[in-house]
Parts: sequence; structure tokens; C-alpha cells
Amino acid sequence: MAQVKDNRRKAKNTERFSKVHDFDAEATETFDSPHALFDDLRQRCPVAHSNDLDGFWLLTRYQDIADSMADFSMFSTAVQNVVPRVATAGRRPPLHLDPPEHTPYRRAIAPLFRRVRIEYWDPLVREMAAKLFEPLVQRGEADICQDFSYHLPIHVLAEFFMIPQDKAEQIRAMGKAFNHALQTKDMEGIQRNSQFLYDMAQEIIDDRKINPRDPASDPTSALLAAREGGEPLPDEMILGTIRQLLVVGIIAPTTLIGSIAVHFCRHPEHFTLIKEQPDLLEAATEEFLRLYTPYRGFARTPTRDIEIGGKAICEDEPIALAFAAANRDPEVYKNPNEFSLDREDEPPHIAFGRGPHQCIGAPLARLMIQAAIETFTRNVNGFELVGPTPMTTWPEYGPYSVPVKFL
Repeated sequence: MAQVKDNRRKAKNTERFSKVHDFDAEATETFDSPHALFDDLRQRCPVAHSNDLDGFWLLTRYQDIADSMADFSMFSTAVQNVVPRVATAGRRPPLHLDPPEHTPYRRAIAPLFRRVRIEYWDPLVREMAAKLFEPLVQRGEADICQDFSYHLPIHVLAEFFMIPQDKAEQIRAMGKAFNHALQTKDMEGIQRNSQFLYDMAQEIIDDRKINPRDPASDPTSALLAAREGGEPLPDEMILGTIRQLLVVGIIAPTTLIGSIAVHFCRHPEHFTLIKEQPDLLEAATEEFLRLYTPYRGFARTPTRDIEIGGKAICEDEPIALAFAAANRDPEVYKNPNEFSLDREDEPPHIAFGRGPHQCIGAPLARLMIQAAIETFTRNVNGFELVGPTPMTTWPEYGPYSVPVKFL
């Protein structure tokens, strides 16, 4: 039934929008071209349509995107949660469900990201970043993505899930392969590595059923202990949640840290500023999240025919919410394409979304980013770019390779 509905949706898109193509979503990109495209679309066509990637609408204005995220009854995430559609099997809460169905899963894992838990993780994550970066400094040069930012999130997630060392090594190796498959649109590789993640998630669940751990510190035990209406959460949904958590924290930090490295190559004065004034680290992290938001394709699907910005959008047509575009909207941010640590009178960025699907792991993601920047500024005097920076594609934004020489 789901496949029939998906085929019907594609047929409707082909019929209705074969002549409406406002931009190319599959063009080869540079580091700056996505933001140039968003700037152009905001001016001439803020609610745009592309026939690429099976056809989809794109919102580029901050307010349109914020409004869509707030109204989950009108804009569903349960049909298609990213553009392009990359999920190959199973439902993965909380992202793949709308409220109230998604709520028990968020409620179960939310305590693991509270301040007290992040305070626990703080020294551990900073130590991981330092250990990963130390041998690179000795070499004098490295690929910030391939040699560092691919690895840091996987190390953190392995510890977060309390995975045994041998299994952690498998996840670290797989994580890099899965990331690469996503960026190169290797569907066979995506499916193969996705299945590995499901198998790994099932192993973790099976172990916790035999050897339960403290739900206050272990996400799998927290989900197994959760009750909704007095009943445990369905096994297949717990599996999907663990699978989602395993991968969601890998991609975004990888590309964002790569974007930060490119920024430092272009703006050595900002590297020096943070190095000399480490108290600016938190503010700089937020500005980097705004400038180089790593997601531009999180999607919603309208539950009925609607109109946004004068454009008629039909029920079941996917709408990409370009967080990366919203965070550079000149109607919201002064000099939006510039790095500024003085944005106190401007709205907060939406790099982590907003509303019921706001990224629950944002505190841990922020910690990883801060740990990376701190490690860079403590150990070297800057970066010099020594090679090309090939870019990821939808739904992410950012480079997957940033070769640099350390200064």
C-alpha cells in the first residue's frame, strides 16, 4: 500500500509540475554555490519547485520554515522526512512519526541530553577530540574531514551507547563507509551499511534485555524501560529508534566541522580571535551553526492542499525546509553572510530545527563542535587549504574533504 501511494505521489508530481522547475537540485556545487542559490531564490522565488530528486518544493524564508515546523498537524514528517527520500526500510522514531505517536520515544531518551549528562560527557568528548587530533598535528597536515571529523562523532556515539570495544571498532569503520555512501549517492552502499546499523542496533537491544543498564545513562535501557499506557514500546520501534540515533549524530558534525575548517582557512583572523579569547568559543559555535547549517533538506508533507507564498501546494507533495537558507535570511539577520559574534538582538538560528521535532541531541552535538574548535585552536596556529573541498549533496550541506596544512 505504501509503495502504491508513493508511486501515485510521483505520478501526480510529474503531471502537475513537469513545467515548473525553478532550480537545479542536482547541479555540481562549490562551497559557496548553495548559499548563492538560496539568496537568489529568496529574492525571485522564495517558495520554489524543482523537478529533480523526484520533485519537491523548497522553502527558503525563515518565517515560512519556522511556521511549518510549528504546525505538525498540517505539515507531517511521517510521510517523507528528508529530500531526497533515503530511508530504505522500517520506521525510525522519533523522526519518522508525528506527535503524539513520536512522543514516548522522545520522552524516553530526553533525560540523556539534560545538562547534568552533558556535564558528564564534556571532559570525555574533549579528550576524544584531543587524542584524535594529536597524531595529525605531528604530521603537519591532514584532511580535517577524512582524518578527524568523520571519526569524532563515531567515537562519541560508541561510548554513548556503551558498545563493547570490538563492536565500537566495527561501527567506526562502518560509519565512515555509510557517510561516504550517502554523500556519493551509492544506494547499494547505503542499503548495505544501513542494514549493518539495524543489525548492530538489534545486538545492543538483545544484550540490554539480558544485561539491563541504568536507564538514566543508557539510551537502549531507557527505551526498554519506557511505558506507554502501561505497555512497553514495540520492539520494532525501539529497533528503529536505536538505528536512527546511531546514524543521526554522524553526518551533521562531520560536514559542519569541515565547513568550519574552510572558514578558518579563509578567515585566519577568526581563528586567531578564538585562540586568543577562548571565552568566545560558545558564541562562535552558534554563529558557525547559523552560517554553515549542515542540513538543507529536512522535509514535511502537507496533510491537505495549502498555499504558501502565493504558491498552491497539493496534499502529499514533499516540501524541503532549507534550514541553511533560513539561517541566512536577510529579513531576519543583519549582514547574514558575515561571521558576527554580536547577534544578541536577532532570533536564534534553527540549525537544529524547531517544534516537536527539534533535534533532541543538540546539546551533545554542540559539545562535539566546541571540542573540535577548542582542539584546533589549542594545538595549531591556523589552517592553510592545500586541495579541493568536494561537497556533500542533498539533504546535507558541507564538504566531505578539507585537506589542510597546519600553521
